[in-house]
Amino acid sequence: MSNINQMPHEEGIDHSLSLIREGYMYILNRCHGFQSNIFETRLLGKKVICMRGSEAAEVFYDTEKFKRENAAPNRVIQTLFGKNGVQTLDGESHKHRKEMFMSIMSPEELEKLTGIIEEQWESAVNKWEGMEEVVLYEEVKEILCRSACQWAGVPVEEDKIKGLTKDLGVMFESVAVIGPKHWMGRNARNQAEKWMEEIIDKVREGKENPPQHSVLYRFAWHRDLKGNLLDPEVAAVEVINILRPIVAVAIYINFIALAVHHYPEEKKKLNSSDEKYTHMFVQEVRRFYPFFPFVAAVVKEDFTWKGYYFEEGTLTFLDIYGTNHDPENWENPELFSPLRFMERKESLYDFIPQGGGDYFMGHRCAGEWITIEIMKISADYLANLIEYEIPDQDLSFSMVSIPSIPHSKIVIKNVKRRT
Repeated sequence: MSNINQMPHEEGIDHSLSLIREGYMYILNRCHGFQSNIFETRLLGKKVICMRGSEAAEVFYDTEKFKRENAAPNRVIQTLFGKNGVQTLDGESHKHRKEMFMSIMSPEELEKLTGIIEEQWESAVNKWEGMEEVVLYEEVKEILCRSACQWAGVPVEEDKIKGLTKDLGVMFESVAVIGPKHWMGRNARNQAEKWMEEIIDKVREGKENPPQHSVLYRFAWHRDLKGNLLDPEVAAVEVINILRPIVAVAIYINFIALAVHHYPEEKKKLNSSDEKYTHMFVQEVRRFYPFFPFVAAVVKEDFTWKGYYFEEGTLTFLDIYGTNHDPENWENPELFSPLRFMERKESLYDFIPQGGGDYFMGHRCAGEWITIEIMKISADYLANLIEYEIPDQDLSFSMVSIPSIPHSKIVIKNVKRRT
C-alpha cells in the first residue's frame, strides 16, 4: 500500500447541506479548491468519492470496477427510475434489458417519432396563435407527452393528457427537492405505474392491441434471461422510462429558446445554415446548460486508479456538468460556442450530458438519439418556423435547483407562423 496516494479529503462530519446549497457546482467547486479532479467527502453519513473529467468517466463506466445496484438513493428510485428499472441493473441482466431499449432505436422508429413530433408542434402552433401568452415549458411538456404516447403505442384518452403530462413532469422535477413536492413525485410515479400495469395486463390478455413494433408491445412481451415475461410492475416501470425522459427534453427545449434569445447571432446562423449547424447548436446546448448534475455507482471490488485506492462498496459520483465544462477538454468552456463541435470527434467520455460509455454494453442513455432529434426539430421551430415576442420576465436559471429550468419557464406572446 506504500504506492497509494492520499486522496484529497473534505473535512467535516457530513456535507449533505452543502450539496443541497451548491447543486450543480458542488463537485466542481471542490475540484477547483483541491486542484484535483477527485476528492473524498461524506454525504448522508456515507463516504463518497467524487470525480470529474474524461479519464474519470472512462473508469466510472468500466463495469468491471463499478456497479449500479444500490447506487441510486431511494428518493431517485421512487421518483425518477422506478423500482428494478434498467438503470439499477448490472451484468447480463442489464445487457439483456438494455437490448430491449436499443431495439426501439432503429432508424425507422426514430423517423416515425420525428414525424409525430413535427405533427404535434404544428398542432401546438395552431393553438398558440389564438393564445394571449404561452408558457413554453408547460406547453412543450404536453407536446412531448402526446408524441411519446403516440409513438410508444400507449392509449391515452384526450381528457387524461394534461394529468399524465403533469405526472411525468413531476417525476423528474421532484427528484432533488425536499418536502411536499418530492412526495408529489412519488405519488405521481405510483399512479402512473398502476395505470401502466393495467395497460400491460390488457395487452397480455388481448384487450389492447398496440402495433407490434411499438414500445408498449415489445416491452409487454419482453422475456428475461430465464425466458419469463417481465413482471407487469417492471414492464410498467420500463414503459414509463421511455415516456418520462422524452417529456424531460422540455428542459433542453427551454434552453434552446433561451439560447436563441440570448445569442441572436446564433439564431441568424440557424436561419441560414444547413442541418450540420443545427446539430452543432443542439450539442452545445446540451453541453453548456445544466441538465443531469452527476450520476452514481458503487465500487464493485477493490482497485487502484492513478494511485488512488477505491474500496469495495464505496459510493462514487461522476460530475456530469463538470466534465462537460472541464477546461482540459473544452477550450473556454464557459462560452456558448456551437462551432466547437465543427471538427470535434465523437467521444464516449468527455461529452456526457446523458451519461458516458457505450450504448449497448454500458449505461449511456438509450434515448440520447431521440433527445437530439427532438431538439433539432424544436430548434427549427423556435428559430425559423414561428415568430413570437419574449416579454420582460425572469429568464435566469438556478445552478442550485435540480433540474434547473429558467425561472419564468419562458413566456412567449403573439405567436405567428413565419411566412
